[in-house]
Amino acid sequence: MNKFTQIVFVLNMALLPACQEPTAAENLQEQAKQEIRQAEADFSALAAREGVPAAFLAYAADDAVLLRSEQLITGKGEMKTYFAASTLTEVKLQWTPDFVDASTSGDLGYTYGKYQFSAVDSTGQPLDATGYFHTVWKKQTDGTWKFVWD
Repeated sequence: MNKFTQIVFVLNMALLPACQEPTAAENLQEQAKQEIRQAEADFSALAAREGVPAAFLAYAADDAVLLRSEQLITGKGEMKTYFAASTLTEVKLQWTPDFVDASTSGDLGYTYGKYQFSAVDSTGQPLDATGYFHTVWKKQTDGTWKFVWD
């Protein structure tokens, strides 16, 4: 084998893995990322359409945890109580994930990105906030995605 043939052979061997079909795990992971991205979009759309409490309760796993004002709100029961106690009106929350990733098993994932929040407090003062969110998603036994941490 001459030097040129050896170089071509080595390059072909090095590039061969890049030409292989995705593995089953990679396919599961990619499918999960797409499903999570869609769940985020549907979650955000429901918040705009029916309100933040309805959307959070619809997309929360039964054992989900929210971190709000240095307080952990654990489970849907506590979430209902938390939202019912709020005196805010005209609540609007918009978000879009900048990043989505999932496990290779395709059953757990996370997102993060920017959010915009606005509301009116009990004294009539407008509240506006922007920031970053981080949500952990878990695939449920029925195939739907619910968040377990937000």
